[in-house]
Amino acid sequence: MVKVDIWSEVTCPWCGLGSHRVERALARFEHADEVQVVHHSFPLGSGFPVGSTFSVRNFLLRKYGMDARQAEAAAQQIEALAHSESLSPYRVLDNQVGNTDLAHEFLAHASGQGKNREAWDTIFRAYFGKAQPVFSLEDLLKLADELGLDREQTRQILDQRRYRQQVQDDARQAQRLGARGAPFIVIDGRYGVPGAQDSDTLLDLLRTAWTDTHPVTPAAGDAPVCGPDGCAVPERT
Repeated sequence: MVKVDIWSEVTCPWCGLGSHRVERALARFEHADEVQVVHHSFPLGSGFPVGSTFSVRNFLLRKYGMDARQAEAAAQQIEALAHSESLSPYRVLDNQVGNTDLAHEFLAHASGQGKNREAWDTIFRAYFGKAQPVFSLEDLLKLADELGLDREQTRQILDQRRYRQQVQDDARQAQRLGARGAPFIVIDGRYGVPGAQDSDTLLDLLRTAWTDTHPVTPAAGDAPVCGPDGCAVPERT
């Protein structure tokens, strides 16, 4: 079994694309049925005030000083990359950004219910595929319905912030492993992959990790072979 751990921020466009690239690599990996993918939280939106959201355009202007034309070009570049890799629609500039702590706690709860991969796929699809907000309790309860989670149990858990510490611990673990941002991927506990690497690179790492843990055992017996010094000559009988 090969394990793939992925740390992401819900509203990070490279994280949604990075997760998709992992899936594309797995689709070509010969032993995909023996790979376990686990998503983890790497919140980057904790500094935003709770209950407020901002357009991506305004965020890019405030944080990076981008004007409307520059913001449009940056978003279109990521959207075009996603489209070229069969991830469409993928909406970046149409979105809102805000505090994602509750969204990560929701994902931790869903993971505890056995829906880790499904929950992350669902929230990425809602946010980037449909440009839906994923910040408030009501936003997340809609996703709970989609995932088949108990709505009232989910409401109670999020109200009580039961998974706050787990989310923080998740992020600290990534930082201990060398993460400086998201996405951050670790393959088989040995290969750290910063950023949204292309699927070919991820596939090569999956194959390397598999070979490292599944060495070929030579079968017993000898048979004629060719080598650097020539080919073996059959013995006369």
